[in-house]
Amino acid sequence: MYKLKTSRSISKRFKVTSCQKLLRQKSCRSHLLQKKTSNRKRKLRKVSILNLRDKSNLINSLPYLNY
Repeated sequence: MYKLKTSRSISKRFKVTSCQKLLRQKSCRSHLLQKKTSNRKRKLRKVSILNLRDKSNLINSLPYLNY
């Protein structure tokens, strides 16, 4: 059987914790920051945990990640 390919874009965007949870960055932090309040930008810095319903979609794209 051949090796499965890992989606490189997805592997750069997500990290796995020791409890096998997937971490992701929040969106809306790349541009148009002038009109966003500092309080809102501070909250966007934080890392959030991926929803369990979305995790099943990523498992096929990241075959060799240990869950």
